[in-house]
Amino acid sequence: MKRLSFFALLLCFTAFCFAQDGPKPVLSFAEKSYDFGTVKEEAGKITHEFTFTNTGKAPLVIQQVTASCGCTTPSWTKEPIAPGAKGTITVTYSAAGRPGSFQKSITVTNNSAENPVVLIIKGQVTPKATAQVTATK
Repeated sequence: MKRLSFFALLLCFTAFCFAQDGPKPVLSFAEKSYDFGTVKEEAGKITHEFTFTNTGKAPLVIQQVTASCGCTTPSWTKEPIAPGAKGTITVTYSAAGRPGSFQKSITVTNNSAENPVVLIIKGQVTPKATAQVTATK
């Protein structure tokens, strides 16, 4: 009886594994990193749009997009992306009050084989000029 149970379990496991080999979405980005270069602090918010294509054979779903800190805000295509269709992930970085270099990661959770995908934005923020106060006696 133990042998029969073992073989039945093995058969179910094998069937489950082969059932998972259907068509899958493939998330293909035009670029995974973007350098803003040098920007002025007074520019405030700066934005870049990452474009991707579903090069697979099943609908692609972007489940969540998370930035590495609160100074970076992502927005993305919410509806499923059909095979061959394009979508976007827009990333906004708040440069105000953050002089110096920066590098932030954006994690894209999705239903493709490459999950998650990490996008990078980076750049250098130049501080705004401060007014010089002269003291008089």
